[in-house]
Amino acid sequence: MKRIIIIGAIGALLLILMGYGCSKRNSFMIANEGVKKQWHQVESQYQRRLDLIPNIVKTVEAEANFEKSTLTGVVEARAKATQVTIDPTNMTAENMNQFKQVQGELSSAISKLLMVTENYPNLKSSQAFSELRVELEGCENRIAVERMKYNDAVNEFNISIKKIPGSIFAWGYSDAIYFEAEAGAEKAPKVEMNIK
Repeated sequence: MKRIIIIGAIGALLLILMGYGCSKRNSFMIANEGVKKQWHQVESQYQRRLDLIPNIVKTVEAEANFEKSTLTGVVEARAKATQVTIDPTNMTAENMNQFKQVQGELSSAISKLLMVTENYPNLKSSQAFSELRVELEGCENRIAVERMKYNDAVNEFNISIKKIPGSIFAWGYSDAIYFEAEAGAEKAPKVEMNIK
């Protein structure tokens, strides 16, 4: 009888551990999928910005004396940005840095474009350009929000696979990659304007 009780207790303990392990594995999978889903949201907002750029370039080109080199820079940066994508199931620090670099170049080109447009009163007063500029600023805000949500999802996932006792069941999972600011982002950009 004692033997049956001991075997039953061990069996019950094993069932409890198996149930807990399955529950933890499922929670890791859900958190990992949350990270991937949030990354797709980040990409979606970047794509929204990419889709706006041709409209902005066409509107600005209508201004006859506008600097062609600025427009060329925006178009080239957009083309580069469309060529770099990240598979969220195989995200590495290297491909994340490459993605951030091309998106940063595009952001710089857009900033230069918007700064240079200040010298063109006809363009500044254009309703179409004003609407596109507001839309682009909204895109930049959405991108920032989605990156923050992505980092929150990464934080939640990374903590969940490291917490004890759940970490015992986290085999096969590794830390997700955070979206970090580019090197030098802590410094204010230098803006030079020749106002006469």
